[in-house]
Amino acid sequence: MSTSTVAYLGNLRTRCTHTKSGASYLTDAPTDNHGKGEAFSPTDTVATGLANCMMTMMGIKAEEKDISIIGATATVQKTMASKPRRISKIEINMELPYVSEKNQKLLEHTARTCPVQFSLHPDIETIVKFNWAQPPNQ
Repeated sequence: MSTSTVAYLGNLRTRCTHTKSGASYLTDAPTDNHGKGEAFSPTDTVATGLANCMMTMMGIKAEEKDISIIGATATVQKTMASKPRRISKIEINMELPYVSEKNQKLLEHTARTCPVQFSLHPDIETIVKFNWAQPPNQ
């Protein structure tokens, strides 16, 4: 069974559909590359996918350790290079709820070793900042 299907809709837009669930999203070419920029670009999905993967893997590890990271957020900044046009840098800034320092280290390691990180070309610089909330009553 396939993972997904992608349909070209015209005007540099695609619809991406997950085969198993039927969930879908649109992509648009970015404004700096002939597009309207009205949806994620294909390279946006790659950069965002890294944050998705990191948070998902952290969630799996957190559940195994019976701790919660519910409410965690990540802001993603993608930088493009030219000649060839490619992603040159992905910066992720995570805001996370308080967990013990031991669990912070465990979760950060888990994030940095996610499958998407290992799948990216080594020339793509990745910068990840983990901003953990302070312990309660401090």
